[in-house]
Amino acid sequence: MARRQVEVAFVAKPGIGNLVPAVEFARRLANHDPRFRSTVLVITDPHQPIVSSYVNSLSSSSGGGLRFVHLPMADLPRPGEYQSTLAHISLHIANHAPLVKEALLELRSTGVRVAALFLDMFTVPMADVASELGIPHYLFFASPASFLGFTLYLLDPEAREAIESEDMTIDLPVPSFVSSLPKRVLPSSVLNGEDALAWWLAHAGRYGGTEGIVVNTFEELEEHALRSLRASVSSPVYPVGPAIDLDGPVKWHPQRAEQDAIVQWLDKQPPASVVFLCFGSMGSLSTPQVKEIADGLERAGFRFLWSLREPPRGKLENPTDYANVDQALPEGFLDRTAETGLVCGWVPQVTILAHKAIGGFVSHCGWNSILESLWYGVPTATWPVYSEQQMNAFQMVAELGLAVEIRLDYREGSALVSAEELARGLRHLMDSDGEVRSKVKEMRDKSRMAVTEHGSSHASMRRLVQELVVGLDLDDDQETKLPII
Repeated sequence: MARRQVEVAFVAKPGIGNLVPAVEFARRLANHDPRFRSTVLVITDPHQPIVSSYVNSLSSSSGGGLRFVHLPMADLPRPGEYQSTLAHISLHIANHAPLVKEALLELRSTGVRVAALFLDMFTVPMADVASELGIPHYLFFASPASFLGFTLYLLDPEAREAIESEDMTIDLPVPSFVSSLPKRVLPSSVLNGEDALAWWLAHAGRYGGTEGIVVNTFEELEEHALRSLRASVSSPVYPVGPAIDLDGPVKWHPQRAEQDAIVQWLDKQPPASVVFLCFGSMGSLSTPQVKEIADGLERAGFRFLWSLREPPRGKLENPTDYANVDQALPEGFLDRTAETGLVCGWVPQVTILAHKAIGGFVSHCGWNSILESLWYGVPTATWPVYSEQQMNAFQMVAELGLAVEIRLDYREGSALVSAEELARGLRHLMDSDGEVRSKVKEMRDKSRMAVTEHGSSHASMRRLVQELVVGLDLDDDQETKLPII
């Protein structure tokens, strides 16, 4: 194998949902071409301790092509400096700019060349550091191309006027969506009138100034959105997904020992018979809504695995497992469903989706979860909660036909999803002969093909590597042509 000659650095938001796809992309870039080593500069967030467990595990097991550098922790924003959680994390990241600069200078001091700095949708202000040091910078966008198109659409003053109006019946002509986008499916952070919209605008205004835009998607899934992006930005667009961690957190999560009992229970269930309900690492629901779900599960009568978590106690904290889950459920529910269901706390989602017993997925529609469910051919019923999940749900149901609808616009403060509404969605989801199930299986094959040697994402990765080595005076014959999965 050729000697590694070039360093590629990454800085991502310190949250599992953003960091994991960035690390997977960094790993694949290093594996794709032996001339590259990927270095992830890790920002610490005291509200996200799970990130340390993840990074420490990978630090001890990664090969020479991927390494992690923990940055010292900068000062946290003071409460008076922000209104929204987006503003808090954006300010916290911005405070790390001098530390990122110091880390990049340290890399250079070892004699390696830093070919590029990859920044995500929240760390893109670090582009100023890259420019100061003369390092090309790229955007790695962990969410769908459709949402990237929406963030660029926000820069249009007419779009902002429509979004800021009180009329919630407006449909928005967002170019990255085939159909007009209902205003009711926009992220709460865009609609709520806090300082989050200003931060979205500040970040989006930097996206077009990058050397290239790398998106965690693939041509066959988001053909229209990618075509729209390429028509609207001057930077080249590289879809390299799905960049997902197929091992999942079973190797590093503090609660990983609990997964054995879950898998053992699944092993006893018939193939494709279990509905899996999971709302992500940051998703939780109120007690009244939990009781409606329980009622709906009993009405539908399907076998189920339900990851049920208690809402966070603070604005910047994450959900936790219930100390006593009985308190959140209807009286006698666990006894009545003992033969057909399992209620648990945290679960290793990708491990569960890979299990043959899973026949459907009630999901918050985070992009990582969507890519994982498509990879394993598991149809999804949409129950978005936060971030861009409502827009993801709209795209999956209304535009791509790859999911069934429970709700497209659910969010904190929404009217309860009724038990009958859930039961109806579950019956549609678990239809073994349904059109959605058939389309999801087709997309499963396309997602796996995309990252093989002859697939669309592998070809996109190859173009990106060629762009990175331009001007570096490297021997092109050294490139290896390995599958990126």
